[in-house]
Amino acid sequence: MRFTNKLASHFVAGLAFAGLALSLNPVQAAECARGTLDARYCDVDGDLEADTPTDPSKLKDPKTLIFAYTPVEDPAVYKTAWADFLTHLEKETGKKVKFFPVQSNAAELEAMRSGRLHIAGFNTGSNPLAVNCAGFNPFVIMARKDNSFGYEMEILTYPGSGIEKVEDIKGKMLAFTSPTSNSGFKAPSAILKAEFNMIPERDFKPTFSGKHDNSILGVANKDYPAASIANSVKMRMISRGVIKADQVKVIYKSQTFPTTGFGVAHNLKPELKAKIKNAFLNFEWAGTSLEKEFSKSKEGKFLEMTYKKFWDVIRKIDTANNVSYACK
Repeated sequence: MRFTNKLASHFVAGLAFAGLALSLNPVQAAECARGTLDARYCDVDGDLEADTPTDPSKLKDPKTLIFAYTPVEDPAVYKTAWADFLTHLEKETGKKVKFFPVQSNAAELEAMRSGRLHIAGFNTGSNPLAVNCAGFNPFVIMARKDNSFGYEMEILTYPGSGIEKVEDIKGKMLAFTSPTSNSGFKAPSAILKAEFNMIPERDFKPTFSGKHDNSILGVANKDYPAASIANSVKMRMISRGVIKADQVKVIYKSQTFPTTGFGVAHNLKPELKAKIKNAFLNFEWAGTSLEKEFSKSKEGKFLEMTYKKFWDVIRKIDTANNVSYACK
């Protein structure tokens, strides 16, 4: 997986270590239309996603389904939050379902690419990488009950930091989360350069915290003078009492972006894919562990979507950052 942005170079090494390089010796797909997809996949219908294999021998129907949620915060919190949904998923599919507590985006991507992960939620910035390099087929996102959806990237500081506007970050440290995160790296990098002519290393010192909650806590505890984060994570942390609202202040708020995309590995049997998708769409949120957690960011349903349409703005941000989806 190649990033031309210098700041992400250490992450490339991490992906290689995790097994995301072509050393996995994938079976090459026959010559077919594939756009930006890795050579192991085809995209005959032009939806920008890996097609379901036409060879029955390449279809998977695992006895136990493995589910993972993007590692935006403490995985232990989300194992509990997803418990009721996973019970519902077992009833809908007739299979056992296990929660896989991934610790990093790289680990989640590698798990799906290697065939060990079947159902997942990939964060906004990782979705294009998962689609192109891991054969991910996303089909729903979380939404509010009125079908509105999304979150904003915010740049935070703390009261008394001396930072009142974005330009005041010059000469100081700015915490990003990880190179695959949209709100934690990609979007702010593009915005800082385009709107403020601010470039990492030249104008401020960049650092990576690993996750949104680390960045938010870092600002709240005055470890970082500023950080770029997803405000949906901030809202949930405030609701849980992890931080107080007055410990941080917002100096920049972006346009609205699509939130985590949920879907399946491209090579699951079509009938199993259909059951999984149906489980998302017919899940009743009221009174569940999922509602208890995600109502904190005002979400209350799953909304059907397409990667081609909903992730258009994210692909444009990647283009602005010179990000390549090549799995090298």
